Amino acid sequence: MVDLFVDRVLVKNNRDHDELDTEQEIAIRLQNRILMLLFASAACGRCQQFAPKLGDFFKRLTDEFYVDRSAQLVLLYISLDQSEEHQVNFLKVLPKKCLFLAYEDPYRRELEDMFNVKELPTVVVLRPDCSVLIPNAVDEILRLGPDCYRNWQEAAEIIDRNFMISEDFQEKSMRSFTDPVRRLKYKVEHEKKRNKKAGRDDAEAGGKEGGGLPW
Repeated sequence: MVDLFVDRVLVKNNRDHDELDTEQEIAIRLQNRILMLLFASAACGRCQQFAPKLGDFFKRLTDEFYVDRSAQLVLLYISLDQSEEHQVNFLKVLPKKCLFLAYEDPYRRELEDMFNVKELPTVVVLRPDCSVLIPNAVDEILRLGPDCYRNWQEAAEIIDRNFMISEDFQEKSMRSFTDPVRRLKYKVEHEKKRNKKAGRDDAEAGGKEGGGLPW
């Protein structure tokens, strides 16, 4: 996912508009998560109607008031507004936990073309590897609500963080999003090989103590 936003600045929709402006910060925020790209505009009536419903959808999956464990989900607003003032006003109805691209960032329009956005609102759902899971999930979100996240999670093969070894997520020098998964896989394989080797060594030692071959 970091490749999609390399050399970009993602802004938090909080009071201070804190910025994620390094590859490491963006990687930590996006790794092993499903990303929803919301393409919308304050001038769009359907967008104005959809925004509160999307906000409720997102909160019910990520807010500790509703869930014990936040879903591995990120919402990023890609503004197609006609002015920065319109963007600011639209962000007010979106969750504080969402991210957005600054109005002056031309990458907004590049993403619009990249994902072939033809109507507003559009919610492009991306897997952690940046491949498109759903070109536009607006209707699904309205129809199924938070229940559709389970389908996304299974289809995207998201790794549940609860079953990951903690040190895999505390590594500061992250080379890619797949590193934690690869490290866990290799660690398990290494343990299997080590246990198998230990079993062979014990068997050989037992054979020697017993006077050699049994026949």
